[in-house]
Amino acid sequence: MPALLQKVFLPYIGNLISSRLLRFSVAILGLLLASCSVIAPPAVENSEWSALSRDLQDLQSWQLRGRVNVRYDNESHTPRIIWRQENLNYNIRLWGTFNAGNTTIEGRPGFVTLEQEDTVLTANSPEDLILQQLGYELPVSYLEYWIRGLPAPNSQADLAFNELNQLSQLNQDGWTVEYPDPRQYGDISLPRRVDVSRPLDDVRLRFVGLNWTLEFDDN
Repeated sequence: MPALLQKVFLPYIGNLISSRLLRFSVAILGLLLASCSVIAPPAVENSEWSALSRDLQDLQSWQLRGRVNVRYDNESHTPRIIWRQENLNYNIRLWGTFNAGNTTIEGRPGFVTLEQEDTVLTANSPEDLILQQLGYELPVSYLEYWIRGLPAPNSQADLAFNELNQLSQLNQDGWTVEYPDPRQYGDISLPRRVDVSRPLDDVRLRFVGLNWTLEFDDN
């Protein structure tokens, strides 16, 4: 190619390729963001709470993704969370930006482990583990029920419902749990946000942006 044509056309070709790559990259990024932002539709009216609660109790295997803001003693942290529940076994992964502070809590009734970097701790219950590490109590065993929109068993709970007859708040053992954004997954509703608080010691957990998977494989 003559030198003059090189000077004229090569920058144009380079700009054209860069422009196409940029549009392609933007398109791919848009698709990825769109796929990540797909959320379940708002919950529909629930005709019978007893039937919905039975369906939620029967939901034994599920996975959720989102964030959880934990506030206690004027400190606040908002890690990402993936919680995978298979019958009585659970695996909860928490991590910050760029995978910093990766923590995994894995357990079953009577035994739980917490792995953080090179440290592995064990206890008989998640409550014991939280108390050992953080110095305060969290009703972790209750959360398996609360996160689905159910009161925990074997304890009295006061329930309140919204205009769709969806559970909007429960009070149990000094804790208040609120469900401001129920979403519809097939025949059942599950929360996109869960606020858990106890005014007695100003502890608050706020689960936000929850996306649920009700059927998954082991891959």
